Parts: sequence; structure tokens; C-alpha cells
Amino acid sequence: MKPTGILREPVYLLHEMGHYHPENPRRLEVVYQMLDEAGPELNIQQIPARKATFEEIATNHSPRYVEAIASTAGHRQTYLDPDTSTCADSWDASTAAVGGLLNLVDAVVEGRVRNGFGLVRPPGHHAVWDRAMGFCIFNNVAIAARHAMSRHAMERIAIVDWDLHHGNGTQSSFYDDPRVLFISTHQYPHYPGSGSVQETGRGKGEGYTINVPLSPGAGDLEYVAIFHKLVAPVLRIFKPELVLVSAGFDAHERDPLGGMGITAQGYEQMVRILMRAAAEICSGRLVLTLEGGYDLHALRESIASVLLCLSTFEPDRFKGTEEPSMESLHPRATHILTEVLSTQREYWPDLPEK
Repeated sequence: MKPTGILREPVYLLHEMGHYHPENPRRLEVVYQMLDEAGPELNIQQIPARKATFEEIATNHSPRYVEAIASTAGHRQTYLDPDTSTCADSWDASTAAVGGLLNLVDAVVEGRVRNGFGLVRPPGHHAVWDRAMGFCIFNNVAIAARHAMSRHAMERIAIVDWDLHHGNGTQSSFYDDPRVLFISTHQYPHYPGSGSVQETGRGKGEGYTINVPLSPGAGDLEYVAIFHKLVAPVLRIFKPELVLVSAGFDAHERDPLGGMGITAQGYEQMVRILMRAAAEICSGRLVLTLEGGYDLHALRESIASVLLCLSTFEPDRFKGTEEPSMESLHPRATHILTEVLSTQREYWPDLPEK
């Protein structure tokens, strides 16, 4: 069995936004330590990163904005928004996060590895065309989608965002683009305030944005039901050539910035569902990139479970987890999922009724 490709680079640890900032190098230090301790039980292979070029980053960001971030190199601290700043090494870390993810996409698409997980910093899904937001500088996953379309001539890409927070930057990148299906599960209302059920795309992209805004308290049962009843069916209808995942772990029950209840086992089940769908649709081409997740123990444990699944799970031999019934979910989650399914059937009429 081919290994799972991972990104792991010292440069990702150099990005600093302050000693007490929740998005800090310790997040990756504990994950890298877990990799060192895991040994051969994880079937993984490190993919070397590189710095993304100015032109690659500018496929999804204003050239003036990219120049502004480049100008922060070597400067001790530059504030980009109330939650986001750079240090002297942030330009190097940010460009390596993007370039590493592009290398990882290449490795998966070319069949050198089975699938991939970019263990990178800084995260990216809040970054919009011309500004940083919410700890994010460049939108790593959006640039990766554009790279897959330009370099590999792909016509359909799916981005699944399970971070606690709505991926507003990714949504805005493809809101009118039918080539990219964007599906987001997120706590709502919560930062950044976007991601309502009614946000479904614009123009030719209408119907290719799917938001599942959840009330606090949703846990494994609710998320697994959403992935069974909505995410996987839409993926099978859309038939992407590559599935990208904005993998935040701040919806974990221990996370200090959220109010959700997912466990490491819940994340593993979500990955299993995506792996099965990807195996059926696009030869298993699945690439995750790290977004949020701020409880160090939860982050380490969850990523360990996800990597073990990515590197050893055999979808063709797995009969599947039991699909939760709507009646078993929290009433608020049932209401939201029912509303989302009803809204999306206008665009995806083959979605199952229950």
C-alpha cells in the first residue's frame, strides 16, 4: 500500500504571533513529536516543501497584497488585523505552506503517495483576496485548488471545510465558479459571521456552495450524519477529480475557542466517509491541510487518528459505519440538516430524501 504523504518542515515553526496567541508553534511541535513517537504504525512519507512563487500565490490574492506580505520579511512584528500578525519569518513560513501544499497535491495526483496531509502553519481558510483574517495569511487550500486546475487540467475540485469556523475566504474565492464545490460545516453564529444556509453561490457558481451552520454542542453523531446524508452524496453527484479538506480541529470537545463536541473518533469517521467517496469517485485522491485546533492534546490525538486512517484504511474492504438516523440527532441539528437538504435539492435533486 502506498504511503500517505505529509508536510513537515521546521520553517512552519518560525511563524510567531505572540507568546500567548492560540495559533502558535506549539501546535505543530506536539504533532511532530507524535510523528516521531508513532514509528512504523503510520505508513507515511514526508514530501519536501518549497516556497510558492509570487505568481502562484497571486492566482488567489491581489498582487498588491502579496507584495505587502513580502515586505514584512525581516520585520519583528506587523499587524495585519486584530487577530493576525507577522514576524520576521512569516513570509518564509507562509510561502512554504502554500508551496508545500502544491507539492503535496502533485504527489497525490501523480500517484506517488496514496493521499496527503499538510501539517502546516499558518492556516489559510479565512484569508480573502486582499487581506489577512483570523490567523490566516494566504489561503492555502484555495491556491491548491487553482493549482490543480491549472497544472493538472482538472475541471472539478471539491473543498470540504470541517473547521469550527466558516471558511469565508475559500467561499469568496469560488463563489461564482462552478468548477469548485465548497462544503462547510461550522459553528454558527460565530467568527467570522458568514456561512448561512442561504449562501449558495452566485451566477454560474450558484448551487456550488453548501453551508451547514450548526449550533454549539454538535458532536460525533451529528457530524457523521451530515457527512453520510449530505457531504458524501453531493460528492458522488458532483464527481470531483480531487477532494481537498480544510482540516481544522477546533470543533473538538476540548477546544478553548469553540463549543462543539467532536472527538478524535468522530474525525476518524469523517475521514473514512471521505476516503470511501474519494475511492469511488477520483481514485482516492484526497488531500488535507491543517487549519485550526488549539487544545494541544486534542490536536495531537485527533491528527494521530486521522493519519492512521489515511495511511492504513482500506475503503474497498469496509462495509461502512452505521448511518445515524435523523431521529437520533439533537433537534437543532436535525432542523438545520433538514433545512440544508431542502435548500440544496433545488441544485442537487438526486440528494436522498432521508
